Amino acid sequence: MTLRANLWHTLLLVGLILPGTAAAQDASRSLEGHRDGIYSVAFSPDGQHLASACKSGDIKLWDVQTGTETHTLTGHAGQVLRLAFSPDGRTLASSGADRTVRLWDAATGELKQTLKGHENWAAGIAFSPDGQTLASASADRTVRVWDVETGKERRKLTGSGGEVWSVAFSPDGRQLASAGRDRLVRIWDAETGRELHSLKGHGEEVFTVAFFPDGKGLASSSKDGTIRLWDADGGRELRTLKGHSGAVYTIAFDRDGRVLASAGSDRTVRLWNVGSGQELRCLKGHKNEVFAVACTPRGDAVASGSQDRTVRVWDVSADRTAAPADAASAGR
Repeated sequence: MTLRANLWHTLLLVGLILPGTAAAQDASRSLEGHRDGIYSVAFSPDGQHLASACKSGDIKLWDVQTGTETHTLTGHAGQVLRLAFSPDGRTLASSGADRTVRLWDAATGELKQTLKGHENWAAGIAFSPDGQTLASASADRTVRVWDVETGKERRKLTGSGGEVWSVAFSPDGRQLASAGRDRLVRIWDAETGRELHSLKGHGEEVFTVAFFPDGKGLASSSKDGTIRLWDADGGRELRTLKGHSGAVYTIAFDRDGRVLASAGSDRTVRLWNVGSGQELRCLKGHKNEVFAVACTPRGDAVASGSQDRTVRVWDVSADRTAAPADAASAGR
């Protein structure tokens, strides 16, 4: 039995997948325990653990194979908006409405550091590929770059015309992308903080930005109901993906960029062939808006978190037959 097959066999045994039903093909039974709507989910780099965060401020860590809750992390005073694992999986970062970014020991659940400096909600967060730097976006209209070891702020990126909801590092760590209320996607030099490009196209605020795994392009999702694919070097719009009937709150690439997962106010999770722009599947099951989505490192499963207080795990292994994506193929 392959590792992937063994994982899903285990999920069947522990009851995360309902055998003999349509849900066995598409969705897991919900992981329950949160007291409020879920705003973020993140897989550890090895795919062994899943983190989820909710409006009430609790962060939960789950063992993926058994479906059991391993830790509950408390400390944020208010909503936790985003989660991110460090590349080595040892640290979990969280951001919240209390204006802080917190760094936790992913194995023990203990708080390691609290990063303070934002003057409004701390929203999107991202580790650099080497794990030494963390970037955070905020409703204070800035992106701040932090030294993970010392917790000190290295630089502050300003110039955004509104709240900044999302930030992402390029795979080589040389660029940062940010997006937010002003409807623009901005690309920055990660070392100097200089703005390189300002990408225009969305008609409403932009909630999430993510680089292609090969670094040649990036994707953004918006309240305007679209996902847009961009060339990272020149800032040219490559393609617009349409299918959601409302705001698209979140997006995530699988490991090699073949498939993009998205989720939004229409209560669905959708999978897209990045190379062709075609919608592969629309996953239904959540009973309220879906704010969070994450792909396993192997790309065979997607986790989603919803205002309905549940986390669901979806088997998407069949959808990875899509052609590999890069900026060139996405622009055809």
